Amino acid sequence: MTLSVKAAGFAHLDALAALHEAAFDDPWSAVALGELLITPGAFALLAERKRSREALPEPLGFIFCRAGGGECEILTLAVLPAERRRGVATALLGSALREAAARGSGAIFLEVAADNHAARALYERHGFAVVGRRAAYYRHESGAYRDALVMRRALPHATI
Repeated sequence: MTLSVKAAGFAHLDALAALHEAAFDDPWSAVALGELLITPGAFALLAERKRSREALPEPLGFIFCRAGGGECEILTLAVLPAERRRGVATALLGSALREAAARGSGAIFLEVAADNHAARALYERHGFAVVGRRAAYYRHESGAYRDALVMRRALPHATI
């Protein structure tokens, strides 16, 4: 089995929306992702696995970013629940860091739910640090609001 990361475009929007729906309580539609994809500096990367040379690749997760003004923002990172803790998010994050640096970004940032300990640990392992908090930023499906942490990482010439 081979894990690969490639650029995602309009032909992948349905797959990205399905991945987002599997990963989050409040999923983004293919239309919403398409609208983001046409914004300046936007890029998406798709992680896939092939079980054999003849098999069609299986989408496992994606990362969606927007670069501009010397910075890059991770808008979302979605991995199928059954594929978590298997290196998919790390592969996507590493590819996004390299792409952001190639686009001239000196730093990358994101918001993550303060109570999402697994995601926070992933980002911390890859050099992100908490630089702020957004109160009541995320609305949970129960109707309750959760704080978000703003995390940032500098992008030197060499990334993970």
